[in-house]
Amino acid sequence: MHGKARILSIDTEDMVRRMEKGQVAVVAGFQGVGPDNRISTLGRGGSDTSAVALAAALQADRCDIYTDVDGVYTTDPRIVKTAKKLDKITYEEMLELASVGAKVLQTRSVEMAMKHRVRVQVLSSFEDKPGTLVCDEDEIVEKELVSGIAYSRDEAKITLVKVPDRPGVAASIFGPLADAAINVDMIVQNVSEDGKSTDMTFTVGKADLERAKKVVEEAALGYERLVADANVVKVSVIGVGMRSHAGIAQKMFHTLAAEGINIQVISTSEIKISVLIEEKYTELALRALHTAYGLDAA
Repeated sequence: MHGKARILSIDTEDMVRRMEKGQVAVVAGFQGVGPDNRISTLGRGGSDTSAVALAAALQADRCDIYTDVDGVYTTDPRIVKTAKKLDKITYEEMLELASVGAKVLQTRSVEMAMKHRVRVQVLSSFEDKPGTLVCDEDEIVEKELVSGIAYSRDEAKITLVKVPDRPGVAASIFGPLADAAINVDMIVQNVSEDGKSTDMTFTVGKADLERAKKVVEEAALGYERLVADANVVKVSVIGVGMRSHAGIAQKMFHTLAAEGINIQVISTSEIKISVLIEEKYTELALRALHTAYGLDAA
């Protein structure tokens, strides 16, 4: 599909031959030639993805990506002044950070780097200073419990009150949303006390909120009412150290509670804990969690 093309192969034969003669290859990224011999574009993150794909095809030692930031930080340094730049970060951590709001690298490029084991270095286009290396977990000797805290304002919450509690209801809600190409992220379903009805909450992209409401309303699911809220933000704590250490989630919940911040939805993966909170608490939550996990720069 134009604007969302996928890379199938890269012919590097001519490039390698010319590079062996000392020539420098300048390749236009973000685009490729389709089966019908027409130009097609890769879409969002296509430039970084092109670079990583070329590095993989050429079996390069490393792929350097020059951008408007000088590396990957423990959190957004514009909000938390004590944020530290990381020397190294694992593919998995970078993938989680990219997927939950960090703007340094797009998820597609990180996925490709991880798949082909391409070491990626993020560097500044404007300053000559060391960057951050995205690499395999084995390359990092001392793994931090938590590597970073990310946030995404691109979230909206939908709650369906008193949904009939019967088999197939979830499929009848999320099936039409999938058919409409609306991505659902966090999902929580309350326990049904009477066995007849339950409340279901889920999040979608803020841009998809009105469309999602329309799809759910047209599905005629028999719920009592729909409550939508776009004033929410997702905050995520990420680190490969979570695999082997307990208490990471407890510290997150305790820290937010101490600041009077209510958690609306929780979701977890092997190396990530995400919570949905009111948008007005974004900066307070980031600063409190950054300090709680010992990430503040000395």
